Amino acid sequence: QVQLVESGGGLAQTGGSLRLSCAASGRIFSTYAMGWFRQAPGKEREFVAACTWSGGSTYNADSVKGRFTISRDNAKVTVYLQMNSLEPEDTAVYYCAARRVASMSTVEKEYDYWGQGTQVTVSS
Repeated sequence: QVQLVESGGGLAQTGGSLRLSCAASGRIFSTYAMGWFRQAPGKEREFVAACTWSGGSTYNADSVKGRFTISRDNAKVTVYLQMNSLEPEDTAVYYCAARRVASMSTVEKEYDYWGQGTQVTVSS
């Protein structure tokens, strides 16, 4: 069993930055691929970014390319989402997810474990 706990959400202004953290515990973390998803009010949850177990490969959704960066620190058993140039459209609950294989995925149902989410609100 894997437990994921997100932190770092909050209120930011347009053009500002936030860094989300996802601390993992309970299983061997270094072999799992990780992802970030988000869900805005009234919308379905959507893919944001993912990385391989080594962190050497990453993939971002088009809506956040050039602004968000996913990274991981296996020694700290933590994955991060650095969010720059925030826009009001980025307002959502952000979820960290893990899957029991090393390869990335943009598909929500292919992830096995989820955190409880952290709220990000961007004011205009």
